[in-house]
Amino acid sequence: MEAHHIRIPVSGTPAAAASARRQLADGIRAFGTFLGPELLDAAELVAAELIANAVRHANGGPITAGACLSDKGLRIEVNDANPAVPQVGLSDVDAEGGRGLFLVAALADRHGFDPLPPGKRCWAEFQVSTPLPTASHLPLQRRGVGR
Repeated sequence: MEAHHIRIPVSGTPAAAASARRQLADGIRAFGTFLGPELLDAAELVAAELIANAVRHANGGPITAGACLSDKGLRIEVNDANPAVPQVGLSDVDAEGGRGLFLVAALADRHGFDPLPPGKRCWAEFQVSTPLPTASHLPLQRRGVGR
């Protein structure tokens, strides 16, 4: 499988986070590989959560969001300038936030973070299986007259 990449700068506003989520989802769909609607929906939600966390906690520093599709799978990454380690957990029932990384952990096959000199990279990975061709994906063959 050919590797595909997309990287998007994100300004630190909620509107920019929503726009980056849409751009990233559109970019993943444009890779041209059939990933299935469930995987695409999960990837879009994971991207939204990682981007929202970066916007909320980056303290105005630079943020980039990206995705890479390769033989290893689909990887979504968000870099920000805050070195604080993200914590997975459930918040209080009445809390408006605090569930994003729990959702990432539930949806992705793997997730984590890597410290970077200016901050960190939060990432999530999805296994991608190549679907077998079905009758609707096979090329049509012309039949000769009199066969």
